[in-house]
Amino acid sequence: MSEADLYIGIMSGTSLDGIDVLAARFTPNFEIIASHSEPIPPKLKQQILRLTQPGNNEIDLMGETDVALGHLFSQAANTLIRSSNLSIEKIRAIGCHGQTIRHRPELNFTLQIGDANIIAEQTGITTVADFRRRDIAAGGQGAPLVPAFHQAMLHSTSIDRVLLNIGGMANLTYLPANSSSDILGFDTGPGNVLMDAWISTHQQRPYDTNGLWAASGNCNHKLLEQLLALHYFHEAPPKSTGREQFNLNWLQEQIQQFSISAQDIQATLLELTALSIANCINDHIPSKNFELLVCGGGSRNGKLMERISYLLPKATVDTTDHTGIDADWMEAAAFAWLAKQCLAGNTGNRTSVTGAKGERILGAIYQA
Repeated sequence: MSEADLYIGIMSGTSLDGIDVLAARFTPNFEIIASHSEPIPPKLKQQILRLTQPGNNEIDLMGETDVALGHLFSQAANTLIRSSNLSIEKIRAIGCHGQTIRHRPELNFTLQIGDANIIAEQTGITTVADFRRRDIAAGGQGAPLVPAFHQAMLHSTSIDRVLLNIGGMANLTYLPANSSSDILGFDTGPGNVLMDAWISTHQQRPYDTNGLWAASGNCNHKLLEQLLALHYFHEAPPKSTGREQFNLNWLQEQIQQFSISAQDIQATLLELTALSIANCINDHIPSKNFELLVCGGGSRNGKLMERISYLLPKATVDTTDHTGIDADWMEAAAFAWLAKQCLAGNTGNRTSVTGAKGERILGAIYQA
């Protein structure tokens, strides 16, 4: 075993609920060694949100935010190392997803910021970043990338599995027990992003704890039908999406003609997330008897989990916790693994997921 056998993963997703950082070992077995969550300062969060939509002075704002995120990612990694008494000599590399500010695969680009030069400089650790653009250069969607990690860690030869990540957006991975069958993966649509934006606007809370506010309202089925009419929900995979499509401005346009209470809109948004997930599984996953393993912040939303279970009665629904991978840390672990894949010269995408013309080594390397 190499002396430097630890990898750090840094994940900042579309939910903007914090920066997840973990240290993991992958040999001889996968093991999470330490984890840390770093808050995003409100001013920086607002800058990121501005950059997800067209606006004025975008290049200067992007440059300023890129540097600020580089420092924050470095601070998060150094806090993890210091608080867990990790030796830098034991850490082979950092894998940093970066913060997505635009994801436009239909225009052949995706953009994640958070200067990896700063991370390598301030941590003294080789950093791998910019994982998505090589897949897009090869004709792919650039997302989702986590399915390759799911396949490596959670494939079962005895049961078909669907891995569902509910972050800002929701994405899934289909892992057939028959290893000769292709894995599938794609974004189903909004995860928490609309629910979080709505409760933040009306109750100044970052998220709806356990779905309690949504549970106090009633789904408006006419509004739900209108939201589900969006073309994205009817596209066949491979497909991916982001805040470019699902954002507060879009939601406010959709509800203009309705007179509905705020809590009923929240209930409708929760049903939109649950039903769009269930519809994608029913329409595109060939297995009808499978284990559904859920991770991400949405896995802690009891009302949302209840609705997904109800809509998929033939599935066994649980979180990934019982598999040995904490549901809160799945994506950070995936980018630690993708850094390992990059440095080993191994591929990190799956063509049946992203639609790329071939498997590619993903990531740009910034040496310590």
